[in-house]
Amino acid sequence: MGSTPSLPAWEIRNLAHTTGFTSEQIEILHRRFLHLTDGKATMSKDCFDNIPDLESNPIKSRIVNAFFDQRNLGLQSVGTIDEITFENFLTTLSFFQHMGENHTKEDLEYYKTEKLQFLFRMYDINGDGKITLEELREIIDDLLSKTSNTEKTSSSIADAAMMEAANICGGQMEPDQQYDGITFNDFLQIMQDLKIETKMHVRFLNMDTSAICK
Repeated sequence: MGSTPSLPAWEIRNLAHTTGFTSEQIEILHRRFLHLTDGKATMSKDCFDNIPDLESNPIKSRIVNAFFDQRNLGLQSVGTIDEITFENFLTTLSFFQHMGENHTKEDLEYYKTEKLQFLFRMYDINGDGKITLEELREIIDDLLSKTSNTEKTSSSIADAAMMEAANICGGQMEPDQQYDGITFNDFLQIMQDLKIETKMHVRFLNMDTSAICK
């Protein structure tokens, strides 16, 4: 019986430093990565079809795309790449880490901003730095995809949400003024009371990886 290829100790230390995962977590996630890729060094989008927890998620495609979004990989450009390495995979997963009470207030504020930046990019589809009304409608369409009258409902919800965002971030606007989209600073203001630093996480660490050990 073979065993899962392991990462060098120096690479685990570097990844722990850059992502915040422990060495043990990185080894577990590496086994999971190899399980999903069938032992290959890179991952494509179809590898995520093997994750049962994502199947019923209405924004599955957006979550998957986030792993291939160059903005989340520190590449400072808009668009996606075709395949990702384990380091890329871990970099994106680091946005989903659960932040417990053992972190300082400053750390929690930092992680909250990072998670909100990640979430903002999922809404800002074209990467122009603003969430437009059309983009908001698209994601609400996804969230309501299993309900009836989706188009009419999502349009109404998006319109109301954009109007509220305009009131919160733009103040009292003149009748002829138009709010052309939610910027990241607006997004931070809207989400300021959301404890996202402790809520936005995924359960990759609990998944069975025994199938890779053949």
